Amino acid sequence: MSIKAFIIVATSKNLFIAPAGDNESVKSTKWTSKDDLNRFIELTKRARVVVMGSKTFATMGNKPLKNRLNIVYSRSKKFESSGDPERVVETTTDEPATLLQKLEARGYTEVAICGGAEIYTKFMRAGVVDRIYHTIEPLSFDSGIPIFNGLVPQWKFETQQTLPSGTIFAEYSVINKK
Repeated sequence: MSIKAFIIVATSKNLFIAPAGDNESVKSTKWTSKDDLNRFIELTKRARVVVMGSKTFATMGNKPLKNRLNIVYSRSKKFESSGDPERVVETTTDEPATLLQKLEARGYTEVAICGGAEIYTKFMRAGVVDRIYHTIEPLSFDSGIPIFNGLVPQWKFETQQTLPSGTIFAEYSVINKK
């Protein structure tokens, strides 16, 4: 398979993707910086495909990202496009390798895995992730949702950029890719 899959994730400095509990910010991504949003837009538009779970899709108001194929994992809900060719959404339950094979057959060469923890873990366990683009925001949550569920992936540090705001952009390659 020549299609590339990368994880794109933003965390607090204590490495949570969202605060725990019913905090309103769990239901949005508004706690991240404008720099992170711009990086997310750039990388996901380059990939042309975003994959996420239904909870992550809900944080976006169940509205597909523009000019990207949005694939949402769900066992109970069916997400369909509204007819707007710039906002396409599909639902899947495919195993990660199967999904990537299908996307490659459709002509895609890169896929952005956008969360949440269950989806990040699923793709890492499948051994199909090539890179991780990690934004670390200069804030902490008292408790929160970790990036991966019971998984400690092997990543190799590649680059880091610290912005004047204190936001850090880090990039890793994945060592244990199958």
